Order: sequence, then structure tokens, then C-alpha cells
Amino acid sequence: MKRKLAVAIGIAGMMVSVAACGGSDSGSSDNSGADAKELTVWLTVDAQNNWPGLVKAADAAVQKKHPGIKINHEYYGWPDKNTKLDAVLATDKAPDVVEMGNTEMLGYMVKGAFAPLDTSKFTNSSAWLDGLKASVTYDGKTYGVPYYAGGRVGNWRKDVFASVGVKSTPKTYAELTAALDKVQKKEGDKFSAWYQPTRDWYAAMSFVYDAGGSIAVESGGQWKGNLSSPESVKGLTAFKNVVDKYMHGDKTKDESDRYIVYGQGKSGMIFGAAWEGATSADPKNDKTGKLKDNLENFVMPGPSGKNMPVFLGGSDLAVPVKSKAQAVAAEWINAFTGPSGQKGLMAKGNLPNNKTDLATLKNDPATAVPATAAESNWFVPMAPGWGQVEKAQVLQTMLQNIGTGKKSVEAAAKEADAAIDKVINTK
Repeated sequence: MKRKLAVAIGIAGMMVSVAACGGSDSGSSDNSGADAKELTVWLTVDAQNNWPGLVKAADAAVQKKHPGIKINHEYYGWPDKNTKLDAVLATDKAPDVVEMGNTEMLGYMVKGAFAPLDTSKFTNSSAWLDGLKASVTYDGKTYGVPYYAGGRVGNWRKDVFASVGVKSTPKTYAELTAALDKVQKKEGDKFSAWYQPTRDWYAAMSFVYDAGGSIAVESGGQWKGNLSSPESVKGLTAFKNVVDKYMHGDKTKDESDRYIVYGQGKSGMIFGAAWEGATSADPKNDKTGKLKDNLENFVMPGPSGKNMPVFLGGSDLAVPVKSKAQAVAAEWINAFTGPSGQKGLMAKGNLPNNKTDLATLKNDPATAVPATAAESNWFVPMAPGWGQVEKAQVLQTMLQNIGTGKKSVEAAAKEADAAIDKVINTK
């Protein structure tokens, strides 16, 4: 699931300078908390329900090195965690390790809520996936450790495409559009050969990055919107062509219920999170009775001729700046996210946090598609005001104006850049 960016404004505890920790990086031999007697770890219920053994293994590794240390665990649902975190960061009772959705990290890093970490203390840090590494990096420092990832893939109905003579998934964008053209011609305008919600900025920006564009660029410490650049306009135009030709649903919707719409049987393909196809085929959502064993994931080809760069969702682990056990917290994170932890996470269907482990998944037919797709990835601009850009739904507004024909690609992109420029450098 995508994590919504939660920026805690006005929380006094989050305004604390990193310098309050003495400026040393967590995990260093001289850092505070190396002799801590207690450690508090906050994770989401994903870990509690799906891989509790990995949590116990990390505990055991730390307790072996620090005999007698007490490790406390608290588990939260995604909507609840940040409310509680914002409250405790204003006190002296902050947890020592906290799980964050990767899109949640930026607002907290900007406010100085997390301690900087020494990446050399974490196994495979040199091979972290680019998109995940970006999510924990701000102003040249690292404030978190990638935990696991989730990518995006194409998914289509084998029966629909077989009905027009297409029996294998596309390897190029030309193959994809040729197949879509056949389906759209056969099924007519009440059917979406490709159900692509107009306001789905994760998909749209994949087209932008595939064309060599970007949401924003940094120069001299200042960020500036880049959606009206020739490269970005090329990508947005390719996205518009998809919406115009193959999307015959409501062009004012986002992607939040895409799996439900897909399950209704009025579309042949989607491009979304890897879990969406399987969820559409769940009997609760499958209104066709045909989706089970009839859906197929594939690596999304891009118009550029390369694999489409995808947005990587996922989780990171951070150490609050007010933690009194920063060194041990870093040790626990390394034990949890290290080689054995990644192996356990992959066994549960997650993508690993690093390219080394990701390569092993490409050799298994069951995981080859999401693993290959995740190799090419992008992430949001790590600018201080990015949270305000998301909150204002600048990209969604631009895409709806483009998809509905209210504005040209060039005019909508120029307007979006102006809106981005107003807030993206504001802390």
C-alpha cells in the first residue's frame, strides 16, 4: 500500500536540532547509548502479523552483544503510528527505532526529528536500491535504513488478449500498444483496454522519468519545477495518449480503487502496485468469476525502449534524535535489515532493500517480474517543501486537466511548475 506523507507541523520535539545529539552519527563507537539497558522499537503490524520470527532474531542478536538489555516492542497500524509519534517526539519518551513509510520520511528529516546514521555500519548499504536510498537521504546525510520495498508492474487478463491473438506478455512498448489497439477495437468504447486512472501520478511520473524528465531539479541548493521541460512534456504526452486511447472510465479518478474497478471486468490491463492484480482476483472483488489464474504480471516496457522506471514504495527504519540508545538502535536495525532479515522478508513476498539480493530474485520465475521491474526506479524530489506539493495535489490537478482535455499538456505542466516553485523550497 502506498504510504501517505505525514508532515508534523508545529511539534516542538521535531524542531530539535540534530546537533543536540552532539553531531556524531548513530552506530559510531563514541555515540550516545552504546551502554543502554533498554531499547524501544516501534514497527507496524505488518511485522507482528507476517514475520515475527525476524523481529525475535534481531532481538537475539542484540541481546547476545548486550546481555541483560530489555527490548520493548510496540506495533501500530499505518493510520495510527504517526499521530502517536508526533505526540511523543515533543516529550522525552521517544522510541529508539521507528518504522516509517518511505514517503513519510522527508517531513520528519526536514524537521530534524531523526538522528543521522553512519551508512558504513549497515550491511549492503552500498547496494541499497536507488529509490529507497533517496527516501532516507536529505541534505547530504542519511537518516534511515531501507527495510523492504514494493514495486509496480503491468498486469493483464490473458483471456482478453488471447481473444485477439496475443498469447504472450509484451517485451516492448510497441508490442504493448499493438496488443492494446486490437483489444480496444474488438471490445469498443465501453471497455478500457488499459484502465489507467488519470490522477495516478505514480504512473504518470514513470512516463516522465522514462522520457528523461523529472518532477523537479535542484541547482545551487534550490529546487525548481521541471514538468514543463521538453523531456517531461514528452513523457506527459505519452501518458495522455494512453488515457485518450485506452481509458474509457471516469477521467477524474485516482488509483485508490483501481483493483476494485479491475475486478469488475470492464478493463483488460492495469499498471500498478504488484499486489493489485491478485487483490482484484480475490473472490470478494472478482465480479467476473474469471480472474483467478487468468491474470499475468509483466515488466512494464517504456516508450524509451527501456523498462519503465517505477516508483518504489516500502518502509524505512529511523532513530529519533531524542533516543537515548542511538548506538544500540543502529545495531538492532542492522540485525533486522541485514542478510538474514532480507532473506526472510523475500520469503514473505517482499522485495529486498538492496540490488545484491534483488538479483537473486530475478532467477526465480515466481519473483522475476517484480524484481526486474524494481531495478529501474525513481523517487520524489527530496526537497524541504515536497510535503506541501503533495498536500496541494499539484500533480493530480495537472493530470486531470490534461486527461480531461481542460488544458494542453504544455499549459498544465507550466501551471504545475509555478505551483511547485511557490512551496518546494519552504521548510
